[in-house]
Amino acid sequence: MKPQLTIVIPCWNEAAHLPALLTAWAALHVAGDAWELILVDNGSTDDSAQILAQALPHYPFLRVVTVPPPNVGYGHGILTGLQLARGDVLAWTHADGQTPPADVLRAWDVWRDSPTPAKTLVKGRRRDRPLADVAFTTGMSLWATALLGTPLHDINAQPKLFPRTLLAEFRDPPQDLSLDVYVLWLARRHGYTVQTLDVAFGPRAHGESRWATSLPARARAVRRTIGLLWQLRGRKL
Repeated sequence: MKPQLTIVIPCWNEAAHLPALLTAWAALHVAGDAWELILVDNGSTDDSAQILAQALPHYPFLRVVTVPPPNVGYGHGILTGLQLARGDVLAWTHADGQTPPADVLRAWDVWRDSPTPAKTLVKGRRRDRPLADVAFTTGMSLWATALLGTPLHDINAQPKLFPRTLLAEFRDPPQDLSLDVYVLWLARRHGYTVQTLDVAFGPRAHGESRWATSLPARARAVRRTIGLLWQLRGRKL
């Protein structure tokens, strides 16, 4: 049966967390559910490939895609998964345990209940975060809103969920964390309604972050994102 929803999760060196991640998704799956899960082994150098290969036969809703090392970027992993998605509704989220799997299915409910699902994107809005993280997110949101001329809030919150028709509009999307702001900009430019869903955002269980490990790494990510915002500001659809 062709799935209605495809959920893509990029995984980079998440071997220690993959069993728990799969168990969490399996707990949500009921026979006949119309969704599939694509885990993208996104250039991992740990035991992720072996764990996913062993797990694959036990999870009928699971598909695995491998991107050989080195890791190109978060966005690259998502885009690789989206290219192989079979659903007419697409979503992505994180693998690190900070975003509960059930949030994606709640976002799907919000999307289906919206007045115009064909022109609606649903995204998370993180609650109860440390003040420093809220300040950082608010600053990036203000930059994005000012440069792109459209309201954008909590850009990197997950999940993101939208109809396949929006994917058809992707043109040279970024391969890194900036993919989140790109899809929001694209949705706004094409007249989509952006609906938000309050979500929990806990501590990282395992794995590695490519951008939040230090102040220099975070600064590089900010520079890349602001550079993309300037590019999008002048880009024509």
